[in-house]
Order: sequence, then C-alpha cells, then structure tokens
Amino acid sequence: MKQITASLPFEWPSRAKVLSTLETLVIGAAGGLAFLAAGLPGGLISGSMIAVGSAAIAGRKLSVPPLLTQTVLVLLGISLGSVVSRHLIQQVSAYPLTIGLLALATFCSTFGSSYYLQRVHGWDRTSAFLAGSPGALSQITILAVERGADLPGIAVVQTMRVIILTAALPMVLAVAGVAPSVAPSLTTAIASPLDLLELVAASLAASLVLRLIKFPASWMFGAMIASSVLHGAGWVEGGLPNWVRGVALVGIGALIGSRFARMRIKTLAGHINAALGSFAVAIGVSAIFVGIVALTTQVKFSDVVVAFAPGAMDAMLALALTLHIDPIFVGAHHLSRFVFVTIATPGIVHLFGRTQDDVDD
Repeated sequence: MKQITASLPFEWPSRAKVLSTLETLVIGAAGGLAFLAAGLPGGLISGSMIAVGSAAIAGRKLSVPPLLTQTVLVLLGISLGSVVSRHLIQQVSAYPLTIGLLALATFCSTFGSSYYLQRVHGWDRTSAFLAGSPGALSQITILAVERGADLPGIAVVQTMRVIILTAALPMVLAVAGVAPSVAPSLTTAIASPLDLLELVAASLAASLVLRLIKFPASWMFGAMIASSVLHGAGWVEGGLPNWVRGVALVGIGALIGSRFARMRIKTLAGHINAALGSFAVAIGVSAIFVGIVALTTQVKFSDVVVAFAPGAMDAMLALALTLHIDPIFVGAHHLSRFVFVTIATPGIVHLFGRTQDDVDD
C-alpha cells in the first residue's frame, strides 16, 4: 500500500501549506480592497502586493502554490486578450523601432546599474551584472548559482525593483496626468457560458503548447494569445466576470509580495541601499529612452512608460490591464526584453564577469 501511494503523481498539500496559502490570499485581498476603496490607481494589485510583502517581512510564512499561480496567470492572460481589437492590432507596425530602442535601453540599464553597484557598493562584476539585468529572474538565479555570485544580494535588488515599480508606477502616471487618478472601472461585457468555456479551453491548450516548447511566461502568454485571437477574429464576445479579473489582479499582487517571505530582514537591510541606488540608475536610463520614443513616435506616453519599465512581465501586464493601457504593445516589449536578457546576459557575464577559474577557486 505504501508503494502504491508513493508512486502516485499527486500529493495533497499539507495543512500548514493550505493555511499559509489562505492567509496569503486573505491579506492580499484585504490590502487590494483597501487600496481600491481609497481610489488609488492600480489599487488591487498594488494593495495586495504591499500588504502581503509587509506581512512577509514581518515574519509571516506566506506563499502562493504553483497550481494557484498558474491559474492566476491564465486568468490574467484571458483578461488581457479580451481587450484586443482590430485597432490595436493595426498599431503593430510601430513596434520594430520601439523594440530596437528597448534593446538598447536594456543594455544601457544593465551596464549602468552594474557600474553603480561595483563603484559605489563594491560588488564583484558578475554579481553586479546579474543584479543589473532587468527581468528573467529565473535565468539570472541559475547563472548566479553557477557563477558563485552573491545570490541574496541579487535577489534583493531584483525583487525591490519589481516591488517599487508595481507600487509606484500607477501613482506616477496619475500624478503626471497620463492615467486616471482613480482606478478605472473594469466593467466589460461578460462572455456567454459557451464563450467562456471556449476561452478557457483554448487558453489552456495554447498555454500547454507554449510550455512544451519552453516559451517564457507560457501560462500567461498562451492564454493571452488564445484570447486575443478569439476576440480579434470576432469569434468570442465579452470577457471574464469582473470579480474574476479582480481575483487575478489580487493574486498577482500576492505572488509578488510573497517573494519577501524567503528573505531575512538582515539580508534585506544589508542590501537595501544597493537596491535603491541600482533602481534609480535603471529608471534614469529608461526615462531617457521613454522620452526619445515619446518625442519621435505617436505611441501614447503611458503605453511607453509601462512597456519600458524594467519590471517583471506579469506585474507590468497586470498594471496594463488595470490602467487600461495597450496590452499588446506592453506584452510585445516585455517579451522582447525577456528574450534580450535571456540571450545576452550569459554572454555579458562570460565576457565581463569573473572567469570560471576564479569562481571554482
């Protein structure tokens, strides 16, 4: 009997994991609803993230299990795809120029942040380059382990950048007058039960295909692609119920905030200055390129800001959804950034970081 049980692929989560997940969701929902009630832009995702992050720093063992994470990402992808229209698709012709500028901005931001970390905080070159790379955290972590880099420091710098951007970007856009100062209504037509079933089935199928070919952020992008095709072709009308979209935004915020559960306060405090300084350099570089794009193209300023923000794909796309920003433009650019970082970072570390011999010693 023991052998049969051990061979089963599914294992029920422990009581502790279930309680941890429930606590995470309750805290996230409370934070998101509080921010939403206060009329703050991006309130659901920002409030959830800040509440969960604060509780995690305070010592609560919060977590979002993989299955729930995948579910949230699929719901987010469906919601993003549901706002696609032929008008948005016609704007794709403007992407090559801005994606090229994004590639240049990514390289400049990486080198600028790494130079700052080396000169001001005395980091070694490998750790500085890996911490300065905007995005692709999984790949960065693998490289850090292989190269013997400062993994805790890199984690703090990368996580703080995502946290600050997700919390501050809606406020900045609102103050600048390019985004609504009050969270926009997510009210849209709700798809029929048959259309919802079609949406979910197509999204899961597309996500699984992308996952098989190891496409980045496969759950979210697979659902987004499937939903975009169905809506863009006019085969499906409407989207998910508003409360489901709200749950997805709260879930993404809770997922980001729970990253702090794996950090010790001592580690966070020891690298906070490096994280803030590196973030300032990255934002300064990005701002220069945002200005160039805004002055030379017809793309909306708010779209450019979110597309060029050096944050995580899921967080930035969630903000695009809640702030009514073009999800195709933002998604294409953050996917491009992921590809740039994934391809270029190993080469940069190999050329400019410590040699493998130094690491082995």
